[in-house]
Amino acid sequence: MTNIKVIIPAYNEEQSIGLVIKEIPSIVNEIIVVDNNSSDKTFEVAQEAGATVLKQHIMGYGNACLKGLEYIANQEVKPEIIVFLDGDYSDYPEELTKIVQPIIEDDIDLVIGARVKAFREDGSMMPQQIFGNWLATSLMRLFFGAKFTDLGPFRAIKYQKLLDLKMQDPTYGWTVEMQLKSKRQCLSYIEVPVHYKKRIGVSKVSGTIKGTIFAGAKILSWIFKYSFKK
Repeated sequence: MTNIKVIIPAYNEEQSIGLVIKEIPSIVNEIIVVDNNSSDKTFEVAQEAGATVLKQHIMGYGNACLKGLEYIANQEVKPEIIVFLDGDYSDYPEELTKIVQPIIEDDIDLVIGARVKAFREDGSMMPQQIFGNWLATSLMRLFFGAKFTDLGPFRAIKYQKLLDLKMQDPTYGWTVEMQLKSKRQCLSYIEVPVHYKKRIGVSKVSGTIKGTIFAGAKILSWIFKYSFKK
């Protein structure tokens, strides 16, 4: 049986995190929630729901992901697949099975859950998110010949391939960094359409002007950094 671990970065998600954990399929060996300095009961709710809960006091989406990987690196038995999933209940956790299927059955290295328009609930993505996604993926296609259409956070990757990427972005550049490095290292990848709904609570990124600008700048900085890298 394939060893699968899920990493969920979470910041003030006490209302949603329990629902996310509850709906993750039983094929997962361990659910790791990284509480990114929450001021609510995210830690307690996730723990009560059965997840392994870590604390990462240094703010940042990428920092939370790296904390989860640091924990896994210290385990004796390593997973074969890592799945990243948000804690806001905007994704459908039960779709994890189709996210990991191309890795298990077709030996694909990286699978991105693509939030296609046909499967998106109205209002689930803000206009600036939709435009930012289009701009980033268009630039990735122009500069690198990548065929990505989304930077969706719901994704699965072979654990060893993830280690080979030497991920480092501490904030919201994490997703695009993974996709750019995967393309540069010639990893096989595919997108799988996933459903997407309105998140519980207010988005820390698209819900504020500051968050939107910061995330957009980080994403574009990675694209332009790699476009000039030999």
